[in-house]
Amino acid sequence: MPTKITFVIDNPANPDAFETAYKGIADSAKQLPKLRRFEGGKVWPKEDGSPTPAHRTLDLYFDSYEDASAAVTVPPFAELIGQLKETGTTFKALFSAVEEG
Repeated sequence: MPTKITFVIDNPANPDAFETAYKGIADSAKQLPKLRRFEGGKVWPKEDGSPTPAHRTLDLYFDSYEDASAAVTVPPFAELIGQLKETGTTFKALFSAVEEG
């Protein structure tokens, strides 16, 4: 079954510095084996001016759970995680079955 790894990246203390680091994070993600689709998103500000629930999302699509599981064992994934941690910004990572239709 198609599988995606989703990162929900919380609001950073320094958004400009995070965005500079994000370019490297995205480049590392794009190096993952058997990656079928890369999708990054920046969360829109809320209309009422309150803080966004997250700063960015990052979705990495694979043909199968096995392909996604194998991708997290390679050096580019370790680099991605290291780069995220270096920003000091907290995040969550989720594996999800992709339901199409």
